[in-house]
Amino acid sequence: MWIGIDVGGTFTDGVLLENNRVRRWLKRPTRTERLQESIVGVLDGLLAEEREANVKRIVLSTTLITNLLATGRLDRAALVAIPGPGLNPFELQLTDNYYVLQGGIDFRGREIEKVDPQQVRRTGEEIYRRGIRKVAVVGKFCQRNPVQENQVASILKADFPNMDILMGHEVSGELNYARRLTTTYYTLITRDHWARFADEIEAVIKARHIKAPLEMMKADGGTMSMAQSRLAPCQTVFSGPAASTMGALALTYDNQTSVVVDIGGTTTDLSFILNGRPLHASKGAKIGERYTHVGALAVRSVALGGDSRVYRKDGQLLIGPERLGMAACFGGPAPTPTDAFNLISGGALGQGEESLRAIKSLGAGDEVEAQAVAAQVVGIFIDLLIENIQAMMRNWEQEPAYKVWEIVNRRRVKLDRVIGIGAASAAVIPLLAERLQCQGFVSSLSPVGNALGTVVARPTLQLSLHANTEAGVYSVEGTLKNLANPKSFQLRDARELAEQELQARVVARGMAEYFEEREFLREEQFNMVRGWSTTGRIFDIDIGIAPGLVKGFQGVRV
Repeated sequence: MWIGIDVGGTFTDGVLLENNRVRRWLKRPTRTERLQESIVGVLDGLLAEEREANVKRIVLSTTLITNLLATGRLDRAALVAIPGPGLNPFELQLTDNYYVLQGGIDFRGREIEKVDPQQVRRTGEEIYRRGIRKVAVVGKFCQRNPVQENQVASILKADFPNMDILMGHEVSGELNYARRLTTTYYTLITRDHWARFADEIEAVIKARHIKAPLEMMKADGGTMSMAQSRLAPCQTVFSGPAASTMGALALTYDNQTSVVVDIGGTTTDLSFILNGRPLHASKGAKIGERYTHVGALAVRSVALGGDSRVYRKDGQLLIGPERLGMAACFGGPAPTPTDAFNLISGGALGQGEESLRAIKSLGAGDEVEAQAVAAQVVGIFIDLLIENIQAMMRNWEQEPAYKVWEIVNRRRVKLDRVIGIGAASAAVIPLLAERLQCQGFVSSLSPVGNALGTVVARPTLQLSLHANTEAGVYSVEGTLKNLANPKSFQLRDARELAEQELQARVVARGMAEYFEEREFLREEQFNMVRGWSTTGRIFDIDIGIAPGLVKGFQGVRV
C-alpha cells in the first residue's frame, strides 16, 4: 500500500493506493496553525482497518515553508556575501543584516582576492552584538571552490562557537550568484522550523509502527526523503501545484498536451503538461520577487478560488481576492463562486437554500434574478481563469523546453485538453473547456488529485559538474577532486564522470532503480587560450533524474 497526503490551504487530502487502485480517499479541513494534526487525522482515517505493516510508501506535501515565507515568521539571520570584483553587491541585498567581505573566486575556481581575517572578525562581532546567531556565508563561484566560504565560516565558528552557519556551496552547485544567495539565506531561516515539523511527523509514523520510508513532495514534481528535506527544506515550497500536476499525469496517463487547473478554496494553480511531460521553470522557483535554485515546475498561482468573496462595488460584481471562509452553502458568511455554481446546477452542494440566500444578497430580488446573478458570477469566474491561462501560456512559450518541442516537431504547440483538479472541477472544467475549445477532463478522483500526485511521483535529483583540464580538477556541489586524465579529457569523459557522481548519490539515497531515467540537462565546453595556444578546456554538465511517475505505477483505477 502507498499513502499520499497533501496539505492544502483549505483542505488536507489523502489517498491509499494499492496495485494501482485507490482503496480509500479522504478530504478534511486543514488546521493551518497545526499542520501535523491535519496530517495525523487524514493518516489515521486512511489506515482505518488496515495493517500498518502493509504500508510501503508515504509521501507528504505541505504548505509549511510556503506559509512561513508568506507570513515572515522566521528566524533572524545575517547574510555575509563574498562577491568578488566587478559586481555591485548591494543590488543583491536580501536583509538589513547584510555584510559584504573582500575576497574573490573567479569562474575557474581560482582565488583572485584574499579574504581579510580581521574584517571577518569585525563582521562577526557586529552580527553577534545585534543578537543574531544564524549566518549564511555565500561566495561567488563558491560551488567551484569553497575555500573562502570555509575560511570565513571557520573564523566565525572559532570566535562564536554557538553560531549556526550555512555556506552557499552546501546548498547549491548551480551557477547564478543571486539565486544561490537567496536559496542559502531562505534555507537557513527555515530549516529549524522544518526540523521541528519533521520530528513531529516522524514521531507519529514511529508511534504507528509504520516502517515505510517517509518522503516529501518537491516543487519540481519529484520527491525526496524526509532526512534530505532537513537539509533542503525550501525544496518543498510550492509543492502543492507540483502535486496537482503529477496527479493530472496519473489520472490521464497519456501523451497529450494539457493545462492543469487546480481549483482550491483560496487560489487556483495552473500548470502545463507538454506532450505528456510537465513543463519546468528554467529560472527555478520564485520566492517573493527573487528567483532561487529551487527546481520547480512552470506554475502560476491565481488569487481566485471556490471560496473567494463575491461582492458588488459601484454596482459591479467582483470576485476576490480575499476569502472570508467557506462557501455559504457550507456555513460560510458571504457569497462565493461555489454558491453561484451550486445555484445554477440545482443546489446539490451542502445547504442549497443558503447559496440562494447568499446570491440574493448581491441585489437579486427573487430566485429568477438570483439565477441570473449566479450566471454572471460564473461567467466572471471563467473569464478570470481564461485571462490567467492565456497570460501563463504566453510565459510558457518562453521556456526552453517549449521552444525545443516546437523546433523538433516543426509545429506550434496545440492545447488538447484542460484537466481539472480539486472539488470544484466538475462544475468549472466543462464550461472552461468549452470556452478554450478543447477537451475537458474531470475524474471521480479529481477532488484528491493532489494527494494522488504525491504518492505516484518518483524521486528526483540534479547535480552540476564543472571540470577544468588546465588545473586538472573538477568540482561537484562544492567538492573539489582531481581529474585522472586531464590532458586527454573530452566531453564524453565529462559526461561519464557526471554519470558516476550521480549514480553514487542515487545509490546513497536509495534511488538506484531510477538511475536509468537520468537526463543530461546542460552540456557546455570552452577552450582556454593563452597567447595562440589552447591550454585547457572547461566543461559544465548538469545531469539529473527528471520528474515522472514511480516504478510500478501503470495508471490509476478507482
